[in-house]
Amino acid sequence: MSDIPEISHIRSENRGGVLILTLDRIEKKNAITSQMYRDLTASLNSAAGDFGIRAVIIAGASGIFTAGNDIFDFLNAPAQDESAPGFQFLAALHEFPKPLIAAVEGNAVGIGTTLLLHCDMVYASLSAKFQMPFVSLGLVPEAGSSVLFPRLAGHARASEILLTGRSFGAQEALDIGLINQITDTPLATAVEVATIISEQPPTSVINTKALLKSKDHMAITQVMAAEGELFRIALESDEAQSAFMKFMEKRKG
Repeated sequence: MSDIPEISHIRSENRGGVLILTLDRIEKKNAITSQMYRDLTASLNSAAGDFGIRAVIIAGASGIFTAGNDIFDFLNAPAQDESAPGFQFLAALHEFPKPLIAAVEGNAVGIGTTLLLHCDMVYASLSAKFQMPFVSLGLVPEAGSSVLFPRLAGHARASEILLTGRSFGAQEALDIGLINQITDTPLATAVEVATIISEQPPTSVINTKALLKSKDHMAITQVMAAEGELFRIALESDEAQSAFMKFMEKRKG
């Protein structure tokens, strides 16, 4: 599989059957644009059908995972339906049949946290900071997080985090079960684990992942669809527009 163009700020590297996708838009804290979503989706879909790719790692460049959606791009091209690039990326994550691993350093905001709920393993540095500020922006949770996150954190803590929009650090993420390990070298650790997995019988790996997800896979698909519809409705609301304006004014200040 050839590397995708870097014009979208996604770096793609194949290390012996382990595909590393790196968000590399450091001047914007690796905030994700529609084009980046398209290329991430294309890479995942291609890797799913490529027998030579045994596992995929998602990482961020320069000590930052991602600041989440690029707000200006997001407002200029709002999600109209399930064909929107962001929703297509979430669907690709949810349906990805091979091991998916994340290496997290620095901020993991919005999609930067919710995508981890679809990863099979997550390794993070002590600098990692997680946040899902959907309510703060007048929106609702995405990516099945309204179900997946309470299962990890418990209803009370998930409610606090989602309804207040507060951030939490690597130790709390470990306590919750969002991440597997705190390490000084998240990417190196992820590559080490992915390499071990890549040496396992590939069909057994795929079937085992499918079995691990089988109980709730369709239910989560339905939850993601419901979240997506409410998200699109909320995006057009006065509440959301006001919250976005306040966010942008704060950024300018």
